[in-house]
Amino acid sequence: MRKIQILDSTLRDGSQGEGISYSVQDKLNIVRALDELGISFIEAGNPGSNPKDMEFFQEAKKLSLKNASLVAFGSTRRKDISCAEDANLQSLLSAGTDYVCIFGKTWDFQVTEILHATLEENLEMIRDTVAYLVQKGKKVIFDAEHFFTGFKENADYALRSLDAAVQGGAFCLCLCETKGGAMPMECFNATKTVVNRFCPQDASRENAKGILVDANSAGVCVGIHTHNDSGLAVANSLLAVEAGATHVQGVLLGFGERTGNANLSTIIADLQLKLDCSCIPEENMKTLTPICKRVAEITNIALESGMPYVGASAFAHKAGMHIDAVIKNPFAYEHIPPEAVGNERVFLMSEVAGRSMIIEKVQKFDKSITKSSPIVAEIVKKVKDLEHDGYQFEGADASFEILVRKSIGKYQPFFNLHYYKTSGEFPRFADDQSAFAQVKLDVEGKAVITAGEGDGPVNALDVALRKALVEFYPAVSQIRLTDYKVRVLDGKSATASRVRVLIESSDGNDTWATMGVAGDVIEASYIALVDSFEYKLIKDLEKKFAKLI
Repeated sequence: MRKIQILDSTLRDGSQGEGISYSVQDKLNIVRALDELGISFIEAGNPGSNPKDMEFFQEAKKLSLKNASLVAFGSTRRKDISCAEDANLQSLLSAGTDYVCIFGKTWDFQVTEILHATLEENLEMIRDTVAYLVQKGKKVIFDAEHFFTGFKENADYALRSLDAAVQGGAFCLCLCETKGGAMPMECFNATKTVVNRFCPQDASRENAKGILVDANSAGVCVGIHTHNDSGLAVANSLLAVEAGATHVQGVLLGFGERTGNANLSTIIADLQLKLDCSCIPEENMKTLTPICKRVAEITNIALESGMPYVGASAFAHKAGMHIDAVIKNPFAYEHIPPEAVGNERVFLMSEVAGRSMIIEKVQKFDKSITKSSPIVAEIVKKVKDLEHDGYQFEGADASFEILVRKSIGKYQPFFNLHYYKTSGEFPRFADDQSAFAQVKLDVEGKAVITAGEGDGPVNALDVALRKALVEFYPAVSQIRLTDYKVRVLDGKSATASRVRVLIESSDGNDTWATMGVAGDVIEASYIALVDSFEYKLIKDLEKKFAKLI
């Protein structure tokens, strides 16, 4: 088994992605999450670039990390100035990290046309900077910027730049595929050349006695840092490892400048579960999905449902034959068990799901129902009819569960509607209060009339419903709407088109989705809101009964 060092650059390279902005507290929370996952190195920013990063490094000194080492990031010294006089290098030292990552030019075009330096001056800048930091007690990773482009254009100079870093005392040479345009075999061949030149044969592999040998004990290690401009960041990283690299850089969720960085959640799972490598402690693999969700939440982005291993759709099945096979044996259509990465299997409800899907759902409530039970055919027909009308249950499991409960007699309404009224006003008469709603409900035999104001009629209706229900069902106050989507189903009918409303809700512990379809957006929203409230109340009631049994 090969040991692979993982360096996560979410807080540095990832933060360069469009729309990404971290507070100091955000960065500290992400460090805690990555450390919990078992990441080796966390590249946490450039302390010389802005006051926020410097503040972060001062706060980070208070952290007690179990697995990760923080890395400060910066560039080689500037031309015509000594290391001691370079303000950025002094900022690196003040960050107080044991490890620093220094990037330098390895493409001759960048040296002459961008730095406006001679090729020899650039080599001296690399050598001097690394040596200076090593003398100050730092362990240096050299990020060879534009290495693969430089190697393609002038291999001799690209390799000489690595020589300069090694002469200065760098323990790791990370080959950066900075433009994201290299093809997989380019990455493999160039990495293989570097490994053969700088690493002893079989470095970082098991020796004859089966004991893992660390490349650092015999020579420098070679790393890989790729970008996804050609959609090949993960593939290029894996091929670099195959060529002998033992250090992989990327971003946990793959975001970053332009089209993003190598996605570490995919790379870690590929290497550890399929390629006999050790990236994080084995027992931590099951935390991969939860920690990816946590980092996405801190970053304020949605975790892409189609992301390999950790996405909500990574183990989602919709076709009837697939579902039937997976219920019999998951190995039929799943490349790994979802629980291996802390994810879960999902069966998507739709008109093509078939009876196996219905049975899997229905038996949660009544195990006596079989595939041949008449009620199953009835539910299948209801689903197909509703999907013909515009419902799409694969995105609204909670609404589907309520449909099943109603069909098999396992449902009792918590309230009944007499009427609701909504109205809006424009221009707005006050900030965030542009609409009114009134509802009359029958709750536990009592007529309840309430009103609400809100930012639009749906918000006002939501407020009025909560007011009416919270006295009887206090748990309603825990429900928070986390997303609201509207889709027009028939564009040909213009403003008379039917609409589908999808609402995602959370109580802080669980998340669920409900749906409503109608010719009026308020009515569709009301249907979805009612399903959301009732789903929460049903689940709380079941938990209460479970404790009593």
